[in-house]
Amino acid sequence: MRLNWTAVSALAAAVATVVALVAYLMPPAPPPQPQPDAVVPTPALQSSSPDPVITRPAPPTPSPSPESSTPQPPVPSPTQAVPVPSALLSPVRPGGCDEAAAALTAYRRNAGSARSSQAAAAHQAYLDLMGAVLDAQGVVGAKIRRLVAEFQELNFRLTGMTGGDPNQVIADINTDVAELKRLCGSS
Repeated sequence: MRLNWTAVSALAAAVATVVALVAYLMPPAPPPQPQPDAVVPTPALQSSSPDPVITRPAPPTPSPSPESSTPQPPVPSPTQAVPVPSALLSPVRPGGCDEAAAALTAYRRNAGSARSSQAAAAHQAYLDLMGAVLDAQGVVGAKIRRLVAEFQELNFRLTGMTGGDPNQVIADINTDVAELKRLCGSS
């Protein structure tokens, strides 16, 4: 029995598309609630008795000389939050950018010159980018999903699962990598 590699390729592409669609449609994790930076004084405890308590000042007592008086503890004042200048905050990259950059760096490092090592590196890049797409949204997510499909196609062409010139896919990958770098704000 001989396998129909075109059908296998189409099935694998369909599975990858479904996985990417599910990852895209999953709601993102809720962001952590920010903790207030300012210290808020706690209110005084109320008496649990129903009768109102009226306090009256104590009559003045003769005070001893100033040298022998006990010092009063300072009254704490609430602290105020200090605003952080925006220049000190580092820019936040869109979700998935760091993971995609790591996957692309690993691909370039591991591809080598042999067709089998290039296929293995393309398959690993495909898997790594599938993980990166989970954190990505919007146009960055769409670009990473496109790279996922291109690395899968490159792997298929390099292993002989489908026909075609792998250099065509590599040209597409290079174009999309440049666009992803622009979207992620890196050089």
